[in-house]
Amino acid sequence: MKPSVPVVRRGSALASQLGLSDRILATSADRSLAKSIDAGLDRVEEGLLREVRFADAIADVTTRYLLNAGGKRVRPMLTLLTAHLGDGVTDEVITAAQAIEITHLASLYHDDVMDDADKRRGVPSAQTVWGNSVAILAGDLLFARASQLMAGLGEGAIRLQADTFERLVLGQLHETVGPNPEDDPVEHYINVLADKTGSLIAAAAQAGIIFSNAPSAFERPIVEFGERIGVAFQLIDDVIDLSQQPEETGKVPGTDLHAGVVTLPLLRLRELALTDAGAADLLARLQEHVLGTPLPAADGDPALRAAAVAQSAALVDELREHAVTASTLAEAHSWARNAVAALAPLPDGSVKKALTRFADTIVERSS
Repeated sequence: MKPSVPVVRRGSALASQLGLSDRILATSADRSLAKSIDAGLDRVEEGLLREVRFADAIADVTTRYLLNAGGKRVRPMLTLLTAHLGDGVTDEVITAAQAIEITHLASLYHDDVMDDADKRRGVPSAQTVWGNSVAILAGDLLFARASQLMAGLGEGAIRLQADTFERLVLGQLHETVGPNPEDDPVEHYINVLADKTGSLIAAAAQAGIIFSNAPSAFERPIVEFGERIGVAFQLIDDVIDLSQQPEETGKVPGTDLHAGVVTLPLLRLRELALTDAGAADLLARLQEHVLGTPLPAADGDPALRAAAVAQSAALVDELREHAVTASTLAEAHSWARNAVAALAPLPDGSVKKALTRFADTIVERSS
């Protein structure tokens, strides 16, 4: 089966097309930096198209499926940006950026299976097209290809890839199993985000330092920045999951909740429900009709699905408008501010300014 998917438009200013470069690198003083990153992203994109290819027909079409569906290429952009603290966009930096983006791509296949997600990047998720087993194996193939790219960069790159992959898996495991009785649920959740999202964003930022031969003293601040902005990124995703605009997010509102995935607004609602009757009532209705309750299949009874979607949408609306969602937004902004604070040891200049704007863009996004 070869479904039709939209192919992201590519050109000489890919970052601008994706709506990031203009916001992050807009001043005239930073123009050369923006030009270098745009050129580097073109090279990354060309490399992704080349590397995500397999001689086997089914492997080829499945592994390129989500690549062709688009993506903002946030992680490669961060690698290219931090590389300007050193020698700039070297061949090694390009290879590392490609490997990290392929790792991210692989994780999406697995995440969608774990979450039973219907859509990803505005198209049907891979497992809805080919089934869970094929989607998992496509992700495995992509992880293998990313590891091959990193192996070409030496032992340090292999270690970076292995450590990051370990954290990705541990984060997913801890999310799946949940906190122990003695654990604080919110603290446990933040640690999951740091592993599942922060680790890969931190690796992207660190790779730019390592493979551009930038001073090693920059690694720790950059890793801390990446970890913290990764948590902020995911907290914003928790809010986006409640969005009324699925045409922008590419997801049905409440997708994570229907899949039984705990998010920070839900955790905060559970805390509040211990002392607030209104919160307890909303929580009870969410648990009965949304949390861990998949919507009826799209090819089933239309009336039944329409009723379930309407009920779900109303409850998701209530959660989105509740104070716990505003609290989640505030926490995301706090993590972003702390990420920027970690950059204090870096030299002032275009890269530091751009990283600060990068943090702002992360918490202001709507999809």
